[in-house]
Amino acid sequence: MDDPQERFTALYDRYYRSVMGYVLLRVEQGVAEDVCSETFLVAWRRLDELPEQVLPWLLGVARNMLAKQREVRYRRKALVDRIAALTTERDQVVWDVAEHVVDREQAISALRALREKDLEAMILATWYGLAPEQAASVMGCSVRAFNVRLHRARKRLTARLRQETGAARRTVRGAHRRFAEES
Repeated sequence: MDDPQERFTALYDRYYRSVMGYVLLRVEQGVAEDVCSETFLVAWRRLDELPEQVLPWLLGVARNMLAKQREVRYRRKALVDRIAALTTERDQVVWDVAEHVVDREQAISALRALREKDLEAMILATWYGLAPEQAASVMGCSVRAFNVRLHRARKRLTARLRQETGAARRTVRGAHRRFAEES
């Protein structure tokens, strides 16, 4: 495609949903639309300079736009809230609801305890399936730094989940004991 408008339209059609999804994990709908629009405006202005791997570049631009929009603390809270909303299973009744609520709450609590960069590294690698080179590009660090960050994030999440699971087991055991004593 030689026509810049056609190239941009193809780029927009292919990557809009991915960029919007990335942004929606961090901010509410209205802000996400603004950040996404600004991201594609930058892409339009730099259409002749775009790298071969466009998605990581677009996600990096979106990330920079987000950094200008919100303070770190607010973005972290919004991201965890979005993940919690996206992982809600609504119309299934086949399993024990109480058990899954406890598991979900433990997972959310463990995710909430992670630092923003840890959470972002895990999302880029697992949710978006980006290769370390691509994810490092989005986060603005070296591949080695990204791999270390991802490894440490996974270790922290595992440790936190073990803490959450242990605390939940102690609570359940205590409730069982109290129930048995009352019966």
